[in-house]
Amino acid sequence: MRRWALELGFSQIGVADIDLHSAEAGLLAWLEAGFHGSMHYMQSHGLKRARPAELVPGTLRVLSLRMDYLPRDSGADWQAVEWQRLADPQRAQISLYARGRDYHKVLRARLQLLATRLSEAVGPFGYRVFTDSAPVLEVELASRSGIGWRGKHTLTLHRDVGSMFFLGEIYIDLPLPLSEPVTAHCGQCSACLEACPTGAIVAPYRVDARRCVSYLTIEHEGAIPIELRPLIGNRLYGCDDCQLICPWNKFAQKAQLADFDARPAMAGGDLLSYWSWSEEQFLRQTEGSAMRRIGHGRWQRNLAVVSGNALRQREWPALRAVLLAQRAQAGELLAEHLDWALAQNADVAATENAAPPATAAG
Repeated sequence: MRRWALELGFSQIGVADIDLHSAEAGLLAWLEAGFHGSMHYMQSHGLKRARPAELVPGTLRVLSLRMDYLPRDSGADWQAVEWQRLADPQRAQISLYARGRDYHKVLRARLQLLATRLSEAVGPFGYRVFTDSAPVLEVELASRSGIGWRGKHTLTLHRDVGSMFFLGEIYIDLPLPLSEPVTAHCGQCSACLEACPTGAIVAPYRVDARRCVSYLTIEHEGAIPIELRPLIGNRLYGCDDCQLICPWNKFAQKAQLADFDARPAMAGGDLLSYWSWSEEQFLRQTEGSAMRRIGHGRWQRNLAVVSGNALRQREWPALRAVLLAQRAQAGELLAEHLDWALAQNADVAATENAAPPATAAG
């Protein structure tokens, strides 16, 4: 299976048991705190996430697989490059994982191929493949299967490859031998907590999705809370900060598949250019991309927030003109975000951020 997995573009495979009862208390506490925000499906599935045999009756084991996604043309200084891009107000930053083909499509097809190869070798068996598409405790299963450990940012980490990878699972009714889990190596490091732009990592191993930039720009359908808008910076879709700062990601591996090569339009990050996309152009540019799921409406809402943050940093008449033109035809949600963006002013921001006058020592 390891050889087959490697041939299909996966980098690692492990086998996990289905007894996840020790994770149930943490899952319930997270839900009860409301940290799932408007992702009501998280609550509606109840404890099925922690009970694989209830989700897929007959399940005895879970195959957990890792697929690296760092674009193949990434340089050794890719983390520094990404930090530079985040500091550029003329850019609209798209998370690394979303710049290429939709990982759901890539992993699901290859997981299916792996299951088919296994059935050809051992005969028919019961299985179901998943990749971020059902109530599955992916990180918990990955930790138990030896793929890595749960980092303080709640993502899976491996000391040899960092965290720049996708996870996929195959629930099977075969009693395969279990893999050995690995030990955790976050130690006293709290870099990810400190780097989170909105303070969404409220404690080690605990994320409040309601503050997370990825949630706000992708999952959240309504207005982005005003107090969080300045903190989003130029992050248009998703956020990589907790991974960019992680020391283990100096070992991140490049993708084996061309699917995750960045599309020029996604890598370019041209804020003004993105405003020129009509809904038809948005659908065409995001065909086969994970970004298409947010739709043109949320895309423009996010652009408005990024634009407001750009105007806080510099005077940009061309951008203001674009926002005014959009305002004339905007619906209620977009109009409110455009009004906020237009109200941001570089000289006001400079005054707000200026250091207080020095005082004489008493």
